Amino acid sequence: MAAAAGAGSGGGGVVKHLVIVQFKEDVTPERLEGLIRGYAGLVDKVPSMKAFHWGTDVSIENMHQGFTHVFESTFESTEGVKEYVYHPAHVEFATDFLGSTEKVLIIDFKPTAGN
Repeated sequence: MAAAAGAGSGGGGVVKHLVIVQFKEDVTPERLEGLIRGYAGLVDKVPSMKAFHWGTDVSIENMHQGFTHVFESTFESTEGVKEYVYHPAHVEFATDFLGSTEKVLIIDFKPTAGN
């Protein structure tokens, strides 16, 4: 579950991989918990994946368009994201995960501090 890096972004430097999801209505809380555990477990299986965080929408603006969950993975480079995308553990997990989603938005970006 990865998107191509932005134009002119080069390969080096930290990359954040965001997966924003609307799950299918029939996904049970137990199934969702298992998917989140499986996603978090990729950190121990995919060497290029350095960190994982997730959360649910808490915005008061009601502009989520049905997306409810955000998953953020950290990689040291765009090459690390590419390794992750093709890693057998990720491929197996992604197939299962995507089968439970209604909509998915994936964005890879290099964080830049604001002044």
